[in-house]
Amino acid sequence: MEYPSLPRPVNPLTKRTIEPAHKFEINLESDSFSVAKFELFLRYQTTIHKEHESRWKHSDFKRFLCSGIKQKTVKHTITQEDGSTTTVERKLGSYHQCYRIDGKLVAVAVLDLLPHSVSSVYIFYDPEYEKFELGKISAMREIALTQEMHFQHYYMGISSPPFSFNLNLDDLYYMLRESGYYIHSCPKMRYKGTFRPQYIQDPETFEWHSLDEVFAPKLDNQRYFSIAGQQVPDVYEDIPDEDAMSLFDLHMPGVLTVQQLKSTVDLDHWHLLIRGMLVEMIDLVGWETSSVKNPQAIKGIVAELAATLGPEVVKNSAVVMFQS
Repeated sequence: MEYPSLPRPVNPLTKRTIEPAHKFEINLESDSFSVAKFELFLRYQTTIHKEHESRWKHSDFKRFLCSGIKQKTVKHTITQEDGSTTTVERKLGSYHQCYRIDGKLVAVAVLDLLPHSVSSVYIFYDPEYEKFELGKISAMREIALTQEMHFQHYYMGISSPPFSFNLNLDDLYYMLRESGYYIHSCPKMRYKGTFRPQYIQDPETFEWHSLDEVFAPKLDNQRYFSIAGQQVPDVYEDIPDEDAMSLFDLHMPGVLTVQQLKSTVDLDHWHLLIRGMLVEMIDLVGWETSSVKNPQAIKGIVAELAATLGPEVVKNSAVVMFQS
């Protein structure tokens, strides 16, 4: 809780502390469901995003923002500037950072506290307080939280959907949830570009450049830009049917190439779960003669999935493709 720790000014005449007119409190709480949170979320979605209230039920809200990563506390060693070390406790998992004014819940920021970073998943607030720009206030508070709890990074983005592997893969689960990104053409993300200074990572060279000076002018007129000069034309009429295209032909940032896939992933021995039994991909009929670049074949589908997830996920998971 922030409020009790704030210093109060002293009235020079009465020598008494001066209490503020309003009490603004911020608490890091469990990501549990409450009626107050749901009603606040519903007001936000219907007013800000123009959704009909019938779109959201208690179960939808729970699944969306109250079913995150399991909470736990771990020991973390910090190296001081003088070289000495100290051990502190660090919270990990999904939490709700709740903002209250005079006891009234006005905003909830959904956070994933990951092994090395704080990831801002979502925020919803009371539209009555929209003029206070609670989204920006929450971002500043989350940056402070990152520093206070000695995390290395802060991601201001939307988290990936939860993955279920039926395995004890906490670290893997954390890794999958760790994501922050910016889409210039998405109105809901434009607020991220208003922070100064602002840098964006080149999707091909992975170097950081000024958003305002370099990228924004280009992205105002085209959907893709890279300093490397390998720009994708913003003409979609001549692009073939996407269903017939392989993911490897799209050159999507973050997805392994065919060469990287073959050198880092043992695709032949990735497990496939069929009717309660684990089989290896190489045991499938036609596997060896099929191509990883055929999106209509099982091998192509599995290869695209592996290229997206990466070698660490593949090593500790199995594919469920057919549900009986």
